[in-house]
Amino acid sequence: MWLSILYRIQYYIDIVMTDTSHNPDLHLMWPTPFLRTKFADNVHVNKALVTLFIAHRNNNDKLKAPVYSSSDDLLMRYSHPELNALFTFISDQLFHMSTQVNAKLWQFSHSTKLQMNVVGAWFQIQNGHGFHETHNHGNCAWSGVYYVQVDDEKRRIANKEFGEMNGVTRFYGHQMDIIGGGYMDSGNLYLQDNSFDSPPEEGVLCIFPSHLKHMAMPYIGKKDRIIVSFNVQVHGDQGDGLFDHSFTNKL
Repeated sequence: MWLSILYRIQYYIDIVMTDTSHNPDLHLMWPTPFLRTKFADNVHVNKALVTLFIAHRNNNDKLKAPVYSSSDDLLMRYSHPELNALFTFISDQLFHMSTQVNAKLWQFSHSTKLQMNVVGAWFQIQNGHGFHETHNHGNCAWSGVYYVQVDDEKRRIANKEFGEMNGVTRFYGHQMDIIGGGYMDSGNLYLQDNSFDSPPEEGVLCIFPSHLKHMAMPYIGKKDRIIVSFNVQVHGDQGDGLFDHSFTNKL
């Protein structure tokens, strides 16, 4: 009996490994939208932003800690052409991303116009083992990170302490909250594939749902790791309600 069980398990695994045909009855539910793209005009814009942010830090940083974060009123504090250029790019990417993931539902909306509001924008400077622990963002639909300055990849991953993990932004899947006290075996190993590491690269923008947990890994570099982060709300001119909140969830 024991040998028979082992044989059947091995046979089943072999079938799974070799059969790659699509199963129409298998549904992968609730994917997570994530955008990673590059700003074409990043060289000129980033140079000006580094100058702006370093000057701001020199005038406001009293702690001199490995991580400095500005207040989240960056767009209200500065009327700056390069900062405005960056957020024009961010707004365009957010619009296209929101349209793509919401198009099937927006067609039922009572609103005819949508407005995107940046409800928070700030910069962060990091070095000397500085990091930002796991967190998410509230009171918004979308959040994002834009890499203004960081060591080039060759220099960054050459760090003997952190290697390829030096300064990456790690994003965690929703299942991270489940596996802490959950049962694990070979049948649900897919739950352990629960993170994505975004390597920092000057000019790269990442946009993600605000509830997605993430962290900035420790960083050591010749250059400071400088990022811009932001939170965005999207509202319809006739309100945001769509579903009737009943058991049928009718539109």
